[in-house]
Amino acid sequence: MKIIIDADACPKTVLTICLKLGHQYGIRVWTVASFNHNIKSDHHTIVGSASQEADLKVINLADKGDLAVTQDWGLAAMLLGKKVRSLNPDGREFRPETIEFMLEERELKAKFRRSGGRTKGPKKRTEAEDQKFSKCLEQIIREVLIGHPDLV
Repeated sequence: MKIIIDADACPKTVLTICLKLGHQYGIRVWTVASFNHNIKSDHHTIVGSASQEADLKVINLADKGDLAVTQDWGLAAMLLGKKVRSLNPDGREFRPETIEFMLEERELKAKFRRSGGRTKGPKKRTEAEDQKFSKCLEQIIREVLIGHPDLV
């Protein structure tokens, strides 16, 4: 198992939590970001700034049983197809049974913005969100490790 982080838009506190828990449980943490970002990680991959370049690299690095951290619903959908568990920085796991609805919602919002509408941006990140993310990430790690005792 490895943790792969779509680090282009990942909050720094989430990156720190992933690195800490990865180290604690002996799990490699890979970060992927364009050269425009300054990411400190043992396993960091730098990609160009072309559209979807980081997403493609995350998909190529991911294997069945891995865990990915991303805010990108489309990327999460593709990873779920590879049997990669996906978690957003708010501590919510993307699920196969809800991803189709989420993608439809994303398309409706994009259509609204293209027609001149405005949607709200993200709120300032809170410590409670960091705690929720940490708890969820650790729960997934433990589920995977219990399912694979040879990794403990």
